[in-house]
Amino acid sequence: MNDTSPPKRTHYLNAQHTVGSWLFTLDHKRIGLLYLATILLFFLLGGIAAMLFRVELMTPDPTYMESETYNRLFTMHGITMIFFFLIPSIPAVLGNFLLPLMLGTKDLAFPRLNLASWYVFTFGGLLGLGSIIFGGVDTGWTFYTPYSSTYANSNVILAALGIFIAGFGSIMTGINFIVTIHKMRAPGLTWFRLPLFIWAHYATSIIIVLGTPVIAITILLVAIERLFQIGIFDPALGGDPVLFQHLFWFYSHPAVYIMILPGMGVISEIIACFSRKRIFGYKVVALSSLAIAILGFFVWGHHMFVSSQSMYAGMIFSILSFLVAIPSAIKVFNWTATLYGGAIKLDTPMLYALGFIGLFTVGGLTGLFLASMAINVHVHDTYFVVAHFHYVMVGGMVMAFFGGLHFWWPKMTGRHFSELFGRIGAVTIFIGFNLTFFPQFIVGYLGMPRRYHVYPEEFQFLQVMSTGGSAVLALGYLVMAGYLLHSLVLGKKASSNPWRAVGLEWTTPSPPPTENFTTEPYVDYEAYDYTREEVYRDDADEVKGA
Repeated sequence: MNDTSPPKRTHYLNAQHTVGSWLFTLDHKRIGLLYLATILLFFLLGGIAAMLFRVELMTPDPTYMESETYNRLFTMHGITMIFFFLIPSIPAVLGNFLLPLMLGTKDLAFPRLNLASWYVFTFGGLLGLGSIIFGGVDTGWTFYTPYSSTYANSNVILAALGIFIAGFGSIMTGINFIVTIHKMRAPGLTWFRLPLFIWAHYATSIIIVLGTPVIAITILLVAIERLFQIGIFDPALGGDPVLFQHLFWFYSHPAVYIMILPGMGVISEIIACFSRKRIFGYKVVALSSLAIAILGFFVWGHHMFVSSQSMYAGMIFSILSFLVAIPSAIKVFNWTATLYGGAIKLDTPMLYALGFIGLFTVGGLTGLFLASMAINVHVHDTYFVVAHFHYVMVGGMVMAFFGGLHFWWPKMTGRHFSELFGRIGAVTIFIGFNLTFFPQFIVGYLGMPRRYHVYPEEFQFLQVMSTGGSAVLALGYLVMAGYLLHSLVLGKKASSNPWRAVGLEWTTPSPPPTENFTTEPYVDYEAYDYTREEVYRDDADEVKGA
């Protein structure tokens, strides 16, 4: 008797659970999950370092650690969080998992290059961890010369080598995304039918490919100068330390947008879904991502207002810094306009999205303070800068990352998390974040420099408040880790489209099969068209292209 039943489709969660099947996989979804496990390890390590030095900052005098230990801890926190968590998190995890699904293709353009990017990133991260294990680095995450190139008594070369190698993983990912977006879109999926998530990753990939080689070469030059005593940045050897700042910030300010642009793409997806509306001014929001990518390369000098840079150069960089705020403001205004009159539903991903809008707005507005030369001179290298940076990065990018993780968690794992605990976690993180970093605006404006663990007694109350807030923030992250891990084992099985969202990724089962689509999808509708009821039905097998 012939078996006429359709062949069984396997996916990454019920395929062979062998180490080799994961370590040699070419499935973009599995590679995204490998990245997720790796970067969450770095997030944990960076968070532990932050809690340790926050406890020390509860008292104005040294209590638990000496200055050298404190320096190594905040450097470990900065290097780990920025180079091994913030920069790769959304592109490497959500981008890897979702980009082919959103484009209606079976994989990225170069699957082997994609797997190689994870190996390269992981190897670089292990070298970074090695520098910590063998004593750490005490230069600060910016590696300012000549301290890092000559005087620092720590593992600068090993950390620099780790960052240098990890950067190549980012370049591989960026090239893969650009080629895939250009060449592998489903029929009918024109540029202005693309999800804004794709537009954000396209702009991010351009920055990665153009900017990452600059920081890689700069960090390599630091290692060469330190190893061979060749005069590049050290004035005692005939070098120029300000040259390092120009090279470092030429990459590192666009790197802010490497971190935040993918988060903006995530927020656009969530806002549209949970307000049941097309993003207001879709084309303007899409093009604003490219504007941010382009303008971001012209504002590095606002980090150097108190260096030897001329006043006239500072004026130009100040004006350009105000200009780069315009595309970001467009996104915030358009998200707000999308919410107006929408059928808003406050599920967990939406709480993260709303938290992102509020916190990123504060971070962006305080960035304008720093773009103004007169105010910058007063608050330069104070806790005001620390607060601004964290409102953009943690309040912005990290909120977006976890918002996106919750939004696509049922699609990625095939399981639902607890909505009650999800909302509790989101609110706890929002409250803990503001308790941690808002006092730092005040203490910074009052004049407390960053990177010091000895300070006048009048600042103690605000520092204690900040440390208490960090404990609340950590509790929120622990709650989130608990219910997400619980969902993997006991969570309710997810349908193909639990949020009733639009987009090709929601036309596949949860989790998607290895091949993504059994037939090639065809897109004949605009992005975020929530008037087409058949697009977001739960039964993926009845939807075109599934």
